[in-house]
Amino acid sequence: MKHKPQYIDAEIDKLTNSIENIITGDSFQTDVTFIDKNDLKSITKRTGWLFDWKNEYKKPDRDVYKLTIVGNPDIVQGLISITEREDYIYIHLIESAPFNLGQNKVYLGVPGNLVAFVCRISFHHGFEGYVSFTAKTQLIGHYEKTLGAINVGGQLMIINTDAALKLIKKYFKN
Repeated sequence: MKHKPQYIDAEIDKLTNSIENIITGDSFQTDVTFIDKNDLKSITKRTGWLFDWKNEYKKPDRDVYKLTIVGNPDIVQGLISITEREDYIYIHLIESAPFNLGQNKVYLGVPGNLVAFVCRISFHHGFEGYVSFTAKTQLIGHYEKTLGAINVGGQLMIINTDAALKLIKKYFKN
């Protein structure tokens, strides 16, 4: 069964060492963990989220992860949905929390942090950091610049070993 690809349109606002408070410039270490049913109660379109994460969570071929600040696991900063493929990880969806979008966002670095985490998963699975996603057309150049992603035709993007290592080194010190 073929799925229609979902187009990634998260703006990589800044590659930070973790996530960074816009006003103070303070950096906060993050955790990325599986989302659970309790988290999903507050992650709805009604609370400002753009995607139907409940539906995404129910799909058996997907793993949905949440980004939180260390010591504050109840406030979700962003979400990402991935699938392990034969020799790479595919990103279906990525979204920053509503309070991390637009001109009044609280934290920078959420999407970059999540992508770096997925690159790390790719290495752990023996895929040498390879990650793939389908970009919205107008963001292809943006992902090439910010993530080091390569356009391999149409709107399909890949992050190779070198680009993955750069992202991992930026976000994960160990």
